[in-house]
Amino acid sequence: MRPFCLRKTHAWTDERIDLLRRLWEKGLSASQIAGEIGDGVTRNAVIGKAHRLGLKSRPSPVKTDSKNKKASGKAAKKDKNAKVTLLDLTERMCKWPIGHPGDDDFHFCGKNSVAGMPYCEAHCREAYQAQQPRKDRRPPRVRP
Repeated sequence: MRPFCLRKTHAWTDERIDLLRRLWEKGLSASQIAGEIGDGVTRNAVIGKAHRLGLKSRPSPVKTDSKNKKASGKAAKKDKNAKVTLLDLTERMCKWPIGHPGDDDFHFCGKNSVAGMPYCEAHCREAYQAQQPRKDRRPPRVRP
């Protein structure tokens, strides 16, 4: 019994390293390579060894292509007649409701919002009005 070691250790032999290199060049995922090597080799062990060996990195399948994101955002902005629905709203869009929520043509403003505010500049002026000084708000006190 090994009291302090919870996982099985393995040595990276020359044969395993050659197999890792071949499978990496073929484009197999780290999980697939770990399965091929077997004997307790994990996905993370494969990634770590590939990094230490200086193997060419590959694009992550999880990350999205930022160019496609930007292009789709520009395409959405070009269509000015499209109505912004609740599902279209982002944190940087004006959330001023236009119309009645029960109507078919109900939508939101959708213009760029002022930083830290939920509305665009025009709707901020309408929603937030400056308070008058205190002395101007109350009627004067009448003393008996």
